[in-house]
Amino acid sequence: MSTRIAFLANPTAEAQQARAALAARYGEVAPDAAETIVALGGDGFMLRTLHAGLDRRVPVFGMKLGKVGFLMNHYHAEDLPQRLARAHATALAPLHMRAETQGGAVEEALAFNEVSLLRQTNQAAHLRILLDGRIKLDELICDGMLVATPAGSTAYNFSAHGPILPLDANVLALTPISPFRPRRWRGALLPADARVRVEAIEPELRPVSVTADFHEVRRIRAVEVHSRPDRAVTLLFDPEHKLAERILDEQFAP
Repeated sequence: MSTRIAFLANPTAEAQQARAALAARYGEVAPDAAETIVALGGDGFMLRTLHAGLDRRVPVFGMKLGKVGFLMNHYHAEDLPQRLARAHATALAPLHMRAETQGGAVEEALAFNEVSLLRQTNQAAHLRILLDGRIKLDELICDGMLVATPAGSTAYNFSAHGPILPLDANVLALTPISPFRPRRWRGALLPADARVRVEAIEPELRPVSVTADFHEVRRIRAVEVHSRPDRAVTLLFDPEHKLAERILDEQFAP
């Protein structure tokens, strides 16, 4: 395993001090010259690191120095080259979001966790759901809904009572947020290659926003979502800390 490492850290004092200490101990290169990036922070910082490095395709090894660290390994400074050499590689394919606004603009973004739609006012959102061009739900009255990847299924999706998906399940979770009608609809599991389109009904009266990870678009008319395996990134995990096993364990957590 090459020792050409770039260290990136979130702005907290703890993470910045750790970055400086690791760089002094192991040496560092610029991200563009690195063969491995070590990200120091929480899951939010990891997501931003993945987005920033999409074009470089450099494997990322995260160490937890933030509030939430599901995508991170434990932090300790010792034996980092050895940890990288035996790390388990996991590919994460993002979702592609294409949002059409009320003003006619189109915005696109990628999401490694989920694409989520939310009502912007006190008015409930009225949404129409299409799958591969066919209407599957003519009207969903709700606070919102989301499409989650397996890696993101333990995050917002799980908080919205969506299913936890094994990392190799090759499916996506379609989960409503506080659904009012239909009463008994609790979401669906979709093939990973499905193309989802969500249309806002009466968007001027009932404005809806959409967020892909942390990229938000407000006052949308429609959103299209599909997986992009060709834009997959590689995360590295300690063998005893594999992401697939941790996602599986979440289903048995008390």
